[in-house]
Amino acid sequence: MPPIGGPRRQSFLTDEEKKNRPKVTKHLLSRIFSYLKPYWKQMLVVLAAIMISSILNLMPSVITGKIIDEGLIGRNMSKLILFILLSLAVTLGANLIGVLESYMNTWIAQHITYDMRNTMYRHLQKMSQRFFTTNNQGDIITRMTSDISGVQQIITGTLTSILSNSITLLVALIVMFRQSWILALVGIAVIPLFVIPTRSAGKTRWSITNESQACSDEINGILNETMSVSGQLLVKLFGMEQTEYQKYESVNKRMIQLNIRESMAGRWFRVALSTFSSIGPMLLYLAGGILMMRYDASLTVGDITVLVALLGRMYGPVNQLLNIQVDWIRSMALFTRIFEYYDMPVEIENASDAVCPKERAIGKVTFENVGFYYDKERQILNDINFTLDSGKCIAIVGPSGSGKSTLINLIPRLYDVTSGTVTFDGMDVRKIDLAYLRENIGIVSQETYLFHGTIRENLLYAKPDATEEELINACKKANILEFIESQETGLDTVVGNRGLKLSGGEKQRISIARVLLKDPALMIFDEATSALDSISEQKIQDAIEPLIASRTSILIAHRLSTILAADEILVISDGIIAERGSHKELLALGGIYSQLYETQFCKTSEVAEQFDYTEGED
Repeated sequence: MPPIGGPRRQSFLTDEEKKNRPKVTKHLLSRIFSYLKPYWKQMLVVLAAIMISSILNLMPSVITGKIIDEGLIGRNMSKLILFILLSLAVTLGANLIGVLESYMNTWIAQHITYDMRNTMYRHLQKMSQRFFTTNNQGDIITRMTSDISGVQQIITGTLTSILSNSITLLVALIVMFRQSWILALVGIAVIPLFVIPTRSAGKTRWSITNESQACSDEINGILNETMSVSGQLLVKLFGMEQTEYQKYESVNKRMIQLNIRESMAGRWFRVALSTFSSIGPMLLYLAGGILMMRYDASLTVGDITVLVALLGRMYGPVNQLLNIQVDWIRSMALFTRIFEYYDMPVEIENASDAVCPKERAIGKVTFENVGFYYDKERQILNDINFTLDSGKCIAIVGPSGSGKSTLINLIPRLYDVTSGTVTFDGMDVRKIDLAYLRENIGIVSQETYLFHGTIRENLLYAKPDATEEELINACKKANILEFIESQETGLDTVVGNRGLKLSGGEKQRISIARVLLKDPALMIFDEATSALDSISEQKIQDAIEPLIASRTSILIAHRLSTILAADEILVISDGIIAERGSHKELLALGGIYSQLYETQFCKTSEVAEQFDYTEGED
């Protein structure tokens, strides 16, 4: 019999699921079962356990007939005790085998999901930056977690359910027809009386539950917006208290009405189910009584009791097998979603003949006629040509969206060029071993990311075997050692989630120290000071300047004060190098660089002077 509370799972397909129903092919099925293949021995154990357990679970119903006929009606105490003990033993055996089956099932499911998660994670690690910038992060996490976890439910639930219910139903039908084919047919005719109300009530309650959830989301939205500090202030300033109250009251009232409807839908379901549960056995007793009294003297009370008990046992398997199409389609859809990610092509990977040079890199970079686009209809970079010699520094400036960050992302192959060539130490980066290439390039980005942990742990991410002396020297060069020493736990200070316990400048300098531990041949500073106050900017500037003088480097900045020490400045505009030269040369041109200088540097100085003047007057 179903649980007293009625159906708790959606046993029908939504319109969206019907629309997006996956196409089941031989290839898809073969691919799914390839994950089961390594565990075929364990699957055989599970299959045997399911068969034995299903048969044993029906035995007490059959033994009940013996207890009634030979024990009670036959007034045979020894047989009564024997059959009762046998029934208990069979039940215990079925339960013990069920435990084994459950353990083996869970073991197989966990190992398959373990394999799939590892495969997915390894595959996603190989995906290019384009994948992570174009795909929703929540969707990526969902595929990695709940989608793959759903596979476990398919193995422990859907597949097991098909086998167990099919065997139970088959054995029950065989026993019923052996007892009495006429009563067996009556029993089969009664089964829809159990199934129809369950499916109907399930659909009704699911519809109401969806409405209730939408209503609950609306209530939460109102509370989040109007009960927050900023939201409540806005309500008060605009005098909207009454309006917001009426809105909340209206939604709250609708929620109450839906809750009442959902509760009563379950109540009417239980009334219908209870009624039909009584009708089934009563019909069997009536038909059995007529047969036993008028037509078939061999039919016993025990036989009729067995048939009634088996009828009750058949309801669950029939109901679940009728819904198996829904479970099957959802299972196929789940595997299809997972395989979609598995089948995404890896854009950036090592060439079959990738080179891993033995000698130390010097960091020379050359762009030859480089073009790049994310979308063919919108070219980002076009015909970029320049050379950065070892030990030199190039600064790249330009308006927002001009392609500066995209350009430097082509060097470590976060993206691949769509035309032209980028070379590193004279070799096409696409021909260099990826690990070697990225090991010799250090990037300090605008959005510094620190893992939740200590400063030490974040630094060691760059070089796990770094000594204490190396850590201290890197922090000293990054101008962050003084701050670290001022902390009670020093390098073991916890930075918090994403480094939120630190200021922007402190995080950025730790990021610089982390890159320094790599000791890369080429250092790239991508907007390293754009989001910082002037004091933090100066500290980072003090850290960057010695690095520029000692190694090959590329600077990208909106604040022109950070790039004056560069050997050459490239001005990027609309995806091309519009101007190039030294600071003085570019100012003399009176072009884009000059405009950037006037708007971003000179005006800042004027504002500062005006501020100082006003302060003096006070």
